[in-house]
Amino acid sequence: MRNKCVKIGNSVLLSNDKPLSIIAGPCVIESQKHAFKMATSLKKITSQLKIPFIFKSSYDKANRSSAQSYRGLGIDEGLAILAKIRKELKVPVITDVHSPQQAKTAAEFVDFLQVPAFLSRQTDLIQACATTGKPVNVKKGQFLAPDDMVNVVAKLEKFGNKQISITERGATFGYHNLVVDFRGLEVMKRTGYPVIFDATHSVQLPGGGGSYTSGNREFVLPLAKAASAIGISAIFIEVHDNPDKALSDGANSLDLKDFKQFLKIVKAIDRVAKCQKI
Repeated sequence: MRNKCVKIGNSVLLSNDKPLSIIAGPCVIESQKHAFKMATSLKKITSQLKIPFIFKSSYDKANRSSAQSYRGLGIDEGLAILAKIRKELKVPVITDVHSPQQAKTAAEFVDFLQVPAFLSRQTDLIQACATTGKPVNVKKGQFLAPDDMVNVVAKLEKFGNKQISITERGATFGYHNLVVDFRGLEVMKRTGYPVIFDATHSVQLPGGGGSYTSGNREFVLPLAKAASAIGISAIFIEVHDNPDKALSDGANSLDLKDFKQFLKIVKAIDRVAKCQKI
């Protein structure tokens, strides 16, 4: 299968045979000041290492363990912040959407729409994202087999969109646990579309904290190394300057202070995997 290339914004090309890109940012927008701080820091580091970068953060986290969990600033304020980051820092931006109406609205402010894993089979949402004309990233549901993503891709194509990427983020393994079957990355690559590995959601312990989702942050780098060795288009990673104080997904977020070394390692592995000149 010939590798397809998807252009994100004006600067990033996603393809399984091109140099690795990075999708990174805090799980959720906590404030405009914090979002800009993170985006600025991440852009600086990725620029230094010459790694294509897409900023990620959510205006709303609709899937929470508890009604008391922080969800975000909401769609209006959140999208305004993402649009400002996109314009002022000149970086492509991706965010989650949870309903067909949200897809239409978000498409006016960001470069890349993301369908969360739990919504990966929702045909109305897939159709709404496809018809915006924006590139669409669909995370594989924790309940789906890798080859099931062929059907997701077919839906997007049917609705007229071939700017597609698909993401592995772990599969349900008993209670409060996820596991990554790295064969799945190769299976999903057979679609020809860019495959992304979500290194931080893959180490979550869903509901493992009782009223919140816990995680094993120490396994983020080992899993990312394994995914990079297979040869994929990008790594998705949630990064925070103080993960222990993060308002969402702190237990599985990479600390900003470790981000540069993380990138150096996965970039080196990606070069070898794709037989690029070192």
